[in-house]
Amino acid sequence: MGFEKKHINLGAVGALKKKLRLAQVNTVCESAHCPNIGECFCSGTATFLIGGVFCTRNCRFCAVNHGTPAPLDSDEPRRIADAVTALALSYVVITSVTRDDIIDGGARHFAATIACVRERVPSAKIEILVPDFKGDLAACRTVFDALPDVFAHNLETVSRLYSAVRSGADYQRSLTILRDAKNAGLTTKSGIMAGLGETEDEINRVMDDLRSVNCDILTVGQYLPPSAQHYPVHKYIAPDIFDLYKKTAIAKGFKKCASGSYVRSSYMAHNISNL
Repeated sequence: MGFEKKHINLGAVGALKKKLRLAQVNTVCESAHCPNIGECFCSGTATFLIGGVFCTRNCRFCAVNHGTPAPLDSDEPRRIADAVTALALSYVVITSVTRDDIIDGGARHFAATIACVRERVPSAKIEILVPDFKGDLAACRTVFDALPDVFAHNLETVSRLYSAVRSGADYQRSLTILRDAKNAGLTTKSGIMAGLGETEDEINRVMDDLRSVNCDILTVGQYLPPSAQHYPVHKYIAPDIFDLYKKTAIAKGFKKCASGSYVRSSYMAHNISNL
C-alpha cells in the first residue's frame, strides 16, 4: 500500500508540543489526527488551527470536533505570532475550523492572524488553508487583501461524492473561490483525497476543473478514516497510481504536485508550495 515506517524522535515531538501548549495555540495536526504528526513535529513544523477547536460542519471524513464553537478569541492572532517566533518558522501554515456561525466565516480573523505574523516575522512566508466562507465574496476579499503567499482551499473529493462525504460544501462554490483568489493575484493550492470510492477518470476531471481556474499547486493523498464512525475507506491506492497522478497533474499544467499515501494538504508545505 506504499506505507513506510518513519523514524520519529519522541523527545523532539514532546519539546514541540510543550512550546505549542506554552503559546496556547491549537494545531490541525492534533485535532485531525494527522498520520504525519510525528514526522512534522519532529522536524519542528506544525499547521496552526485558528477559530477554536469546534467546527460548525460535520464532514464524514474529518476528525475535527463538531459542535457549537465559542466566540472568536481576539488574542489568538498574537499567540499564533508568538508560536511562530518560538518555533523559528520561516514558512507558516494556518488553517481554521469552519465557522458558519459568524457573518464573515472568520475571514477577518484570518486577516488579523496574517497581519500579526507579518508584523512579528516579516520574512516568513504564510500559507493559509481556508473554509469556503459560504461563498461570500466580501469575506473572501478580506482574506485576499491580507496577501497570503499561498491561498489554499481543498476540494477534498470528486463532485459525485460531495453529498456523502462533504455535506454543507459545494463543489462549484469551492472552484469559484479558487478562481477568485487567482484573479486577485494569489498563488493557489488545492488538495484531494483518494480512496473514497472515486474513479481515476474522476480524479482527472477534478484536475481539469482546477486547471480551468488556474490553480497552481495540487496535493493528492490516501484517505484514512479517523475512526470506525467516519466515512469508510473504499480502496488503498497503489504507489504507482499516485505517481501517475503526479505526472498527470504536471502534464496538465500544475506548477507543483505532491501525490502519495502520506501526502496531506499541508504536508511539507514549505517544500511543495515554495514556487
